[in-house]
Amino acid sequence: MAAPPAPTTERIQDVLLREGLVTREQIDRAVREGKSNNLGVTYNLIKLGAIDELEVTKLTARIARMPAVDLSKFEVDPRIIKLVPADIASKHLVLPLKRDGRTLTVAISDPTNLGILEDLKFITRYDIFPVLAGEVTLRSVIEKQYDAGEAAMSTLLQDIAGMDGDVEVVEEHEEDVSAAALAAAVDDAPVVKLINAILTDAVKRGASDIHFECFEHELRVRYRIDGALQEVMKPPLKLKAALISRFKIMAQLNIAERRVPQDGRIKLKMGNKVIDYRVSTLPTLFGEKVVLRILDKGNLTLDLEKFGIEPRAERELMEAVSNPYGMVLVTGPTGSGKTTTLYSALSKVNNIDVNIMTAEDPVEYNLFGINQVQVRNDIGMSFAAALKAFLRQDPNIIMVGEVRDLETGGIAIKAALTGHLVLSTLHTNSAPETVTRLLDMGLEPFNVASALNLVLAQRLVRRICPRCRTKYVPDEIELAGAKVKAETTFRELRFTTEALENAKTRALPDAAPHIANITLDSCIGDIPFFKGRGCDDCNGTGLRGRQGLYEVMFMTPNLRKQILMNVGAQEIRDVAIEEGMLTLRMDGWLKVMKGITTLEQVIRETAV
Repeated sequence: MAAPPAPTTERIQDVLLREGLVTREQIDRAVREGKSNNLGVTYNLIKLGAIDELEVTKLTARIARMPAVDLSKFEVDPRIIKLVPADIASKHLVLPLKRDGRTLTVAISDPTNLGILEDLKFITRYDIFPVLAGEVTLRSVIEKQYDAGEAAMSTLLQDIAGMDGDVEVVEEHEEDVSAAALAAAVDDAPVVKLINAILTDAVKRGASDIHFECFEHELRVRYRIDGALQEVMKPPLKLKAALISRFKIMAQLNIAERRVPQDGRIKLKMGNKVIDYRVSTLPTLFGEKVVLRILDKGNLTLDLEKFGIEPRAERELMEAVSNPYGMVLVTGPTGSGKTTTLYSALSKVNNIDVNIMTAEDPVEYNLFGINQVQVRNDIGMSFAAALKAFLRQDPNIIMVGEVRDLETGGIAIKAALTGHLVLSTLHTNSAPETVTRLLDMGLEPFNVASALNLVLAQRLVRRICPRCRTKYVPDEIELAGAKVKAETTFRELRFTTEALENAKTRALPDAAPHIANITLDSCIGDIPFFKGRGCDDCNGTGLRGRQGLYEVMFMTPNLRKQILMNVGAQEIRDVAIEEGMLTLRMDGWLKVMKGITTLEQVIRETAV
C-alpha cells in the first residue's frame, strides 16, 4: 500500500483563521490555555468550544491529503490494541484500529509526525497505514482502551495483602508510633504504588473527590463521581498509618501530628497534564480521615452554555458582569459549582485592559491574566484584609471567595458603589433569600439596593446517560413526591409562557413532538419523562455527568424598590417571578421536559 503524501507545512490554526472558522482572539486564548496545560492550539480551540472537532479533522485531512476517521463511530478490537504499548500510544497519540493482512491501520492526530510511523512499523512488524482522528476524541479513546483500571488495582491490592507483616506500623497504641518509623514505612514500594494508583484512577474515572476513611476493623476508599460517593476499595487495615503518612508527606504536612486537622496540596503530573489535589486531614475516632479534592484544569469548562444555563439567564448574567461597577452574587451549597460559574464570568471579561483581582480560600485553579490571592486567616490575611489591599491596587474587577461577615460585606458593597465590579459567593438557599441574608448581616437596604446587579442561585443535578436514555411514565408516588398531581397546571407552578416556549425550541428531537402540543394550561401528565436503563458507560446507574440548574434574579427597578422597603424573601421572590425569573424548580422542569435529567433529581435538589 502506498505511503500517504507528505502534509503541508502550513499550521492548521492559520488555515482556520484564513477561512474565518475561528477568530484571532480565540486563537490567542487557546495559546494561553496551552501554556498552562501543555496541549496544542487546535486541542484547546476544540475544548474551548471555538470549533467542532470533526470539522477540524476533515480540514486537516484535506490539507494533509490523508483519510480521516470518526472514532466515536468506530469499534476498536481489544486484540488489535495490544499491538501498540500503552506508553507509546499515550505519548505519541496513536491508536491501532484494524489489521488487514500485513497492513495495520493506525489513527494519529498529527499528520506531520511521520517518525512515529517508522517506529510503529519496527515495533509491530506490520506496514502502517495512517488515518487522521480528532485529538480530543483520540486522547479519550486511548485513555479508555488502555485503562487497566480496576484489574490493575485489584492485582495491586492482592499483592499488598500477600505481603509479609514488616510494613505493619499501626497496632493498639497508634500514638506511640514514631515519625521515623512512619517515614520508613511510607517509602515502601507497595504503599507508594497504591497511593499513586488511587490518585491516577480517580482522575481517569472523572472523580471530584477522594475519601480515605478509617474504621475500627477496616479502611475504605470512596470516590465522588457526578456528585455521588462510590466505594472503590478496602485496603488492608495494617497499612493505615503508612498510607495516611504517605498522603501527608506528598502534601508536605506534619506526619507526627495526628491530633489536629491539616491542609495541604499535592501536584501530580500525568502525561501532559498536571493535576492538583487539595488535601485535608481530620482526626476521627479510629484514625485520620483524608479527603482530596481533585483540581483538574483540563476538565475545567468555562462555557456557561455547556453548563445548561438558559439563554435569557446567560444574557442577564453577562450583562451584569459587563457593567463597570456593582455586585454580582452567586449562591448555593458547597460543591454546587459557584466558583466555576464565577471563573466562567471572569473569563468572559478577562481582557488586557482590565485589572482583575481575586481573594480565594483556597485558590482552586490558576487563571492566566488574573491576580489571585490565597486567603490565610492564621496570619491575618482574611477576606476583609485582602479586599482593603485590593482597593489600593487600582482594580477594575474584584472577586471575593465568600461574603462571610459584616466587615467583608461592608467593604464589598462600598467597592461596588465606588466604581468597581465585585463578584462573590454566599451560602443561601435561593436568590431572594440572599438579599435578606445581606440585610440580616447589618448592611443597609439602600446600599444593597444600589450595589446589587444580579443574584444567581444554582444547584447541580445528575444527567441521564445519553446512551441508555429511554422514555417512561412516572407513577403516582413519583408525582406525589414532586408535590404535584395530574391536574396541576404549569400556571399554578408559576411557570411562564416564555419558559415553556424556550423548552419547546431547545428540546431534544425525540421529546419535541410531545412538548410541541403542551400549553400553559396543559396538565403535568402531558410531559414526556425520561430515565436511564443502565449501561456500561454509566456503570448501570442510568446517570452520567452533571447539569446546572440556575435561578437568576436580575435587579430591576421594581426589585430595588422592594429591597428599599425591607420586605421579606417571599415578597422579593413574587416580584422577581413577575419580572421573568425562573426559580430553581422551574428551571428543573425545563431540564426534565428536555430529557436532560430525571424527576427524582429535580425534586431532590429544589423546592417548590
